[in-house]
Amino acid sequence: MYAVIETGGKQYRVQEGDVLRVEKLAPGADRTVEFDRVLMVTAGDGDVRVGTPYVPGAKVIARVVSEGKSRKLLVFKYKAKKNYRRRYGHRQPFTEVRVQSIQREAPVAEAGAPEAGADVPANPSDGGEV
Repeated sequence: MYAVIETGGKQYRVQEGDVLRVEKLAPGADRTVEFDRVLMVTAGDGDVRVGTPYVPGAKVIARVVSEGKSRKLLVFKYKAKKNYRRRYGHRQPFTEVRVQSIQREAPVAEAGAPEAGADVPANPSDGGEV
């Protein structure tokens, strides 16, 4: 089973147990993060669900392994014949996560929750009678 998720403006194909580096996320180390922007999810039997744009109820649960910065990229600006030269570096922050589970659909509603189509009292502000 694998899924395609979207985070940080990028798309990733993930399976359970995968470790990947994504753009910096807010939670610190040893926290759980949920990716609910699932574009596609498949099962082992060949059943594929594609979202429009996201699959409703599907999510990927991952645990934050570490945070850090990638290797330094050097940027060099130069203008010919003008004696203009600038060099600086950039290190992009990232969060490393390990995928724990992939959920294909929303969990079943609790027994105490109202069912769809149940009688709902009229709201006077809607113009209906009370």
